[in-house]
Amino acid sequence: MQRQIELIGAAWGLGGADPGCAAAPALLIPQAHARLDACGATALAGPIISTWPNERRKQLAVSRLCGLLASAVASSLRNGRLPCVIGGDHSCAGGTWTGVARALHDKGQRSLGLVWIDAHMDAHTPATSHTGRLHGMPLAWLLGQDDDPLYGLASGVVEPQHVCLVGVRSFEREEQERLERLGVRVIHMNEVRSRGIDAAVEEAVGIASRGTDAYGISIDLDAVTPEEAPGVGTPVAGGLDGAELARALARVGGGARLAALELVEYLPRLDRDGCSAALAVELLAAALCGPRQDAKVLADAVE
Repeated sequence: MQRQIELIGAAWGLGGADPGCAAAPALLIPQAHARLDACGATALAGPIISTWPNERRKQLAVSRLCGLLASAVASSLRNGRLPCVIGGDHSCAGGTWTGVARALHDKGQRSLGLVWIDAHMDAHTPATSHTGRLHGMPLAWLLGQDDDPLYGLASGVVEPQHVCLVGVRSFEREEQERLERLGVRVIHMNEVRSRGIDAAVEEAVGIASRGTDAYGISIDLDAVTPEEAPGVGTPVAGGLDGAELARALARVGGGARLAALELVEYLPRLDRDGCSAALAVELLAAALCGPRQDAKVLADAVE
């Protein structure tokens, strides 16, 4: 039976370079709802979790928000729905995937895989971060890596062998050393260019789904080249082609073992012509609807 998709907003930018990411869910959720309806999916507008934009105690606030998000995601899964979290900056991943793991645990399932599509590794800890920004740390939290346990953000809900990064091209030595030490598979952008995005995404899904009870996909919009997605918090040149990524996601999307989807770091302020929002919606539709979506509509919308 087809699951109802619940669109959940993580409306904060406290962990990112630009707090304007907090405005993304209010803009993207209605567009995503309409697009999912068009491809035959059943969608529901769920809660939008937010805070004061001038919150000073950022770590404490993000910890609290991630706790609320984890509860919303777990509730969605317990009700038989497919949660789709729309951020916000990438610090929300600490809530999304903790919530998924909690719901799996309730069913006696303990193993979660994760595909992380991103220009960055997001694998810093407070001691290694060059900026102190929390959106550069969530993958480390999810892997149980944290040298400052004060705020309880390190959940350790995924095992390194079940995680794969795709499209990476901007990172610091400390992150690279951490992921290499843990044995996390990283498909850098130069490898994507040589092998193709279809092969990279297929390998990533294979890693995340092999030996696990379920898997999730986290998409940072900055994985796409800035020429196609200028409306992001931290753009990096030389990224993925948006239409190719959407087609690759459509090939593997909509599967029964997909536990949740997340899309983050859309920055409306920099998306003057709306092209970044349109692409974000198509990536969501591709991953959630899979082969059911209209390929012609997709090509016309993204290219």
